[in-house]
Amino acid sequence: MIKIVIGGQLDKDMVAEITRKVAGDRATIEIKSDIEAAMAIKTGEADYYLGACNTGGGGALAMAIALLGMGLCATVSMPGNIKSKEAIISEIEAGKKAFGFTPQHADTVIPIIINKILED
Repeated sequence: MIKIVIGGQLDKDMVAEITRKVAGDRATIEIKSDIEAAMAIKTGEADYYLGACNTGGGGALAMAIALLGMGLCATVSMPGNIKSKEAIISEIEAGKKAFGFTPQHADTVIPIIINKILED
């Protein structure tokens, strides 16, 4: 079963709730501090990281970028800008494991991410 950790600086409960609704019983979801969530990915304890902040890439992904490297991280939305479904899927297919976004785009980007990672 896929394990998803929720980090980031804002709205962790909301991000987890949306993730649970989309994933159902196909994944386990756990809220952690940023460092714990990033370490869970680094050690293989978890498969994917989701995080939200006001910019989509700063507080959402800072610790993940520091511990995992930019090559495993992707900002999928910023204020006023959401990547297309195709671009988000491309990030997943490229092997990204940590995804950052703004809270107002969570309802849009989380289903794209979760549905793609659960289909593979």
